[in-house]
Amino acid sequence: MVQNLLLELRVEELPPKALRKLGEAFGEQLLASLRAHGLATPASQLTCFASPRRLAAHITDVASAAADKAVSVKLMPVAVGLGADGQATPALLKKLAAVGAGADAVPALRRAQDGKAEALFWDSTQRGATLAEGLQKALDDALAKLPIPKVMQYQLADGWTSVHFVRPAHGLVALHGAETVPVSALGLQSGRTTQGHRFEALRPEITLEHADRYTQQLADEGAVIASFSERRAEMVRQLQEKAAVLGLQPIDDEALLDEVAALVERPHVLLCEFEPEFLAVPQECLILTMKANQKYFPLLDAQGRLTHRFLIVSNIRPADASRVIQGNERVVRPRLADAKFFFDQDRKRSLASRVPGLAKVVYHNKLGTQGERIDRVRQIARQIGERLDGLTLADLADEAATLAKADLLTDMVGEFPELQGVMGAYYARHDGLRDSIADAIEDHYKPRFAGDSLPRGEVGLVVALADKLETLAGLFGIGQLPTGDKDPFALRRHALGVIRMLIERDLPLAVPELAAIAFAAFPATHGQAQAEVQHFLYDRLVGSLRELGYSAQEVDAVVALRPDRWGEIPRRLAAVRSFAALPEAAALAAANKRVGNILKKSEAAAQAVVRDDLLVEPAEQALAKALASTAPDADAAFAQGEFAASLQRLAALRGPVDAFFEQVMVNADDPALRANRLALLQSLHQAMNRVADLSRLAQA
Repeated sequence: MVQNLLLELRVEELPPKALRKLGEAFGEQLLASLRAHGLATPASQLTCFASPRRLAAHITDVASAAADKAVSVKLMPVAVGLGADGQATPALLKKLAAVGAGADAVPALRRAQDGKAEALFWDSTQRGATLAEGLQKALDDALAKLPIPKVMQYQLADGWTSVHFVRPAHGLVALHGAETVPVSALGLQSGRTTQGHRFEALRPEITLEHADRYTQQLADEGAVIASFSERRAEMVRQLQEKAAVLGLQPIDDEALLDEVAALVERPHVLLCEFEPEFLAVPQECLILTMKANQKYFPLLDAQGRLTHRFLIVSNIRPADASRVIQGNERVVRPRLADAKFFFDQDRKRSLASRVPGLAKVVYHNKLGTQGERIDRVRQIARQIGERLDGLTLADLADEAATLAKADLLTDMVGEFPELQGVMGAYYARHDGLRDSIADAIEDHYKPRFAGDSLPRGEVGLVVALADKLETLAGLFGIGQLPTGDKDPFALRRHALGVIRMLIERDLPLAVPELAAIAFAAFPATHGQAQAEVQHFLYDRLVGSLRELGYSAQEVDAVVALRPDRWGEIPRRLAAVRSFAALPEAAALAAANKRVGNILKKSEAAAQAVVRDDLLVEPAEQALAKALASTAPDADAAFAQGEFAASLQRLAALRGPVDAFFEQVMVNADDPALRANRLALLQSLHQAMNRVADLSRLAQA
């Protein structure tokens, strides 16, 4: 019989930041296991449920028993399994025993050709697993493979048996339609009763009638929205509704929404407020303390400024919510008061006065203190600043780099490390420093994450580049490279930051030059890793370009030339894509690949220039003439950065190139002719591969 299946594991409050992933993993593993046992079909649909006190899954079209299936097991060659008298050998009897058969099965064995020899096969019918058997295995697999952030150990009611799980489990439900499926887990036997909301359920226990009635009964009798996504959506709806009445907008934070949805079983949004005088504190501090410590949703006005109102998500719905509101308002005041105290205390000392203290803060046991690190960043920043805009920019970058890490020693950043840089900018302005320095202190951490904005000004851009290059050079120099999924120092993020700044700001800086500048700030022993850093940057460049939608061929063609100016790369890629759309592109790419192979394999050195008197074949004369008329225009377009136009000029070479390879023998017997033809191909190769290595566009 095919029915829908419900499985629920009821536990104590699960870790909120992991809840969504736990719920999805639980359901997906159950479905995969049931399909593997032939109890669920490819058409079976999965619905995952996860609330603070339960993980559950609803799966459609689950059979009460899997179909029997024919099984054929190859035993051994006939010559090995049967003696000359046709009787079973000990080896065959042993093999039969291993598959659950005895000597009486020998006459029923099937002979069939297996390669060059005839083999014996044991054909049998394997009974399909019952739902109870298959679900037990699926449940065991699902629990074993849950991505549990931290396992705890607890004892069962007998006082002796220990269980390891994310949280103590208290109930197990398994329903196939309206019937209970007998399974067990974590010391629990399955049944049909569950519990709803701790305080607002209609009754202590809910008897589930049918697998398909689960969500409705939990909502009606248990005051629980079982679906994580539905509960989150309801919370978002209420947040938006409450904020809209005031003409405000709740803070946009997907991670906070996920976490709060994992803390409540039925959300109830309430409006609270705090004293407006706290708004004198930087809003980043207030927002962070409300989100991180209290899980509140600050409200912003149309300009994105923090207001003195905020929203809370309650797990209860009392008739009079005033006490809940007052309690939350009372709790948040000390947090805001702490932030105000830290801000006031920090401003009593200038950032410059804190810089010497960085010499006492360890950065890395092999790389010294933050003070030493700042000296290296300053050195790198000065070099980059001079190359971009002379001594004026170098001096400003030096000043900003000197102060960039000073806020690490402030009380506010000590309490909220996420505010490093942000608080430095506030304190820099309080100290009377110019905006470019304050912005650079905040922005030198950017981009902090994928999609983050780049530094606003030149000074911030220089210091951000210097900071990231110092990190890459320093950690690569001591062998702290990312491995697999592990990147404890976020070196991939630093590399992508460098890539984005070079490309999006079109900086006239070459990667080899930047690597040399960075490693010059370290002892000579670090220099051995310089090539590794460059390779790492190019590797990350390829990945980032692929993520932008360029094909592997397009990226390979451009990056193969190792262009110095990465700001040109998007234009080169666009030019390659435009060229690839031309009807001549495929033939020219193939010809270019052929030319490259000829030049690599040729033992004879091509002469420096093409001699017209040695062009004896009409086809090579025509190619030389076409190249002489086309290459200057292509080179001029390339010099002006018009890469698409440069490649399009080369399309005119298709006919002469095709004719050359059809009618001319490159490896002529005459050494002078051979060298001249190689020189012609070398000129062609150089002309065609200035924007990109077009041979990479050729079909394999």
